[in-house]
Parts: sequence; structure tokens; C-alpha cells
Amino acid sequence: MNETHKKNLENTRISSEVDMITPIDLKEKHPIDDETASFIETSREIITNIVNMKDDRLAVITWPCSIHDPKLALEIANKIVILKEQFPNLYPIMRVYFEKPRTIAGWKWLINDPDLDDSCNIEKWLEIARWLLLEINKLWVPTAVEFLDTINPQYFSDLVHWWAIWARTTESQEHRKMASWLSMPIWFKNWTNWDIQIALDAIKSSNWSHSFIWISERWTPATLTTTWNPDSHIILRWWSNWTNYDRMNVWHTSDRMDDANIDTWIIVDLSHANSKKDHNNQPIVSKDVSEQIAEWNKKIVWVMIESNINEWWQSHTPWKDNPSDLKYWVSITDKCVNWDTNNEMMTELNQAAEIRKNK
Repeated sequence: MNETHKKNLENTRISSEVDMITPIDLKEKHPIDDETASFIETSREIITNIVNMKDDRLAVITWPCSIHDPKLALEIANKIVILKEQFPNLYPIMRVYFEKPRTIAGWKWLINDPDLDDSCNIEKWLEIARWLLLEINKLWVPTAVEFLDTINPQYFSDLVHWWAIWARTTESQEHRKMASWLSMPIWFKNWTNWDIQIALDAIKSSNWSHSFIWISERWTPATLTTTWNPDSHIILRWWSNWTNYDRMNVWHTSDRMDDANIDTWIIVDLSHANSKKDHNNQPIVSKDVSEQIAEWNKKIVWVMIESNINEWWQSHTPWKDNPSDLKYWVSITDKCVNWDTNNEMMTELNQAAEIRKNK
């Protein structure tokens, strides 16, 4: 085949191609020390026990929907260190989310645009992401990450304690296969129209062995055969135009999980549509969920709070807004409660977990 034909048949819509650092080279550049590795192993075991109801603590994921400022992220991590000491019946975990599917367009989070200016310096993000996760783990703060791209876990999944799959990718076969090889507990969101069946199917799929073509950490094609992931679970995020954190929906989900022979339990998202996308409603949702927990509802083992130092949010469009104009300590994605409200909710949840434990 001559070069003219080849040019017309391949890569006709690619505007640029840049070689990237391999996962194994990045890991060697930013290695894990033995003390941090030991902490990650222990923390994953704790989370696994919470998911499987072998640990009485309630896991609480907190921090805004996305990371846009690594310096701010480290400040939050240091605050979570204090939360771990303050609430003995909770296991605080920090959301360290780097990527997001967009319905059409917009800032695609730190992974695609770490400078927030539409420059899309992805390799810079890889350096930031691994460095930041290392620093957070060195503080002995557990990390939660939501993966969208199926290659990204090769770069830093060794630093993640808990992994999430988006509602839009819960049905993705690639993500279900990937879930079967990752070495930490994983949750699947219910589908965007509420239906939990897709999430239940995803959990069962990740409980099976899979074989598929993969890219190794040395950046070579490989055939990967997995064992299975026994620690997959579900998060209740909303029900079409309705909330799904109440007793009826929690027990309905529990019954459906029993029918599917799924033994792991439930996370409740206190924010997003369960709070009707109004951060002021998160304490209302938290109060209801706390009451369920205090009534000895062991079905709920996790909750998720959308919080920041300051409440509310701010808009940022990379191709027209200047990153230097952003307010510090304010989310640029979803609306958040402030840190005082976050702690008030955690106090209530800690008391509920204490009551449940002693019943």
C-alpha cells in the first residue's frame, strides 16, 4: 500500500500525537516507600471489612466533586487527618477525583486540563496526580478515585484505596472487566434514570474472571486474565427525578441485592440529586440517613458528602475565563457545604454509628 492510500485510510481525524511516559517509568520516578505501602494495604483491608460488614465503622467520603488545585487538596488532606482522630466510629476517606465525563463540553477536570486554560497538558497531569496521591497517602489519609479512562489506573491505582465507576460507565463492558482486576473495593453508581439493575449486573460481572487485550505498565500489548473482585458494591445517588436515600429505597435496594446473591452493602450519596443539587439540603439528607443508621440499619455502610472549606461553587470555562480569577477554597464543579457544616454532619453520623454498634 502506498503512502497516499495509507494516509487516507488511517488517522484522518487526529490533529496531534505525542508519546507519553510509561506507567512503570512514572512509578519509578515517584515510588511508594514501605511505610506508605503498609498503610495502603491496611486501609484497603479496613474498607473491605466495612463493605462486607466485618467492621462497625461507617465510611465517609468527603471533599468536593473534583480536584482543581493540588495545594488546596493537601490542605484538605491535613484537615481529614484531624477528622480521623475526632470521629472514632467513622472512617473518613478523601475524594481525589481527576476526571469527568461531560454531557457535551466543558472543563474535563485536572486529567485533561491541569492548567485550567484549555491547554490540555495531560502528561503534566500524570505527574501531578501521582505526586498528589503519594503526598496524601504519606499523611495516612485514604484516597478515593473515580476512573473514566481505562488506561489511567496503570499510572496510580497502587495509591488508591477505593475506586468508583460513573453512572454513565457502569454499563461499560471495559469498566466491568477492569473492575475485576483492580486491587481495591469498587462501587458502581445506579444508572442515570435510577434503575439499579445495571449496577447489580456490573457488580456480578466484576465478580467473574475475564480475559481481554490490555496495555501493560511497560506500555506493551498484553492478554490479561483476571481472577475476580469480591468487594464491588452500589451507591444510591438519585431516582430519576426523585431522591433514593429514604428507608423504602434503601430496603428495596437491599432486597434486590439479596435476590441477586450480592453480599456487600450500600453507599448513600448525600449530595447531587439526593439533595436536589442544593448543598443546603445535604444536612437534611444526612439527618434522615443518620436516623436509619441509629435504628440499626446495617445496610448503609458508607455515605458521601460534597464539602469544601467554603460553601457554594464558582463557574469556570477554560477557553474564556482566567484561572487566576478563581476564588480559593471554593469548588469549581458542584455546590458544596462548608467545612463547619461537613463536621456537623459527621458528628451526627458518628453518633448514629455509635448507637448502631451498641445495639
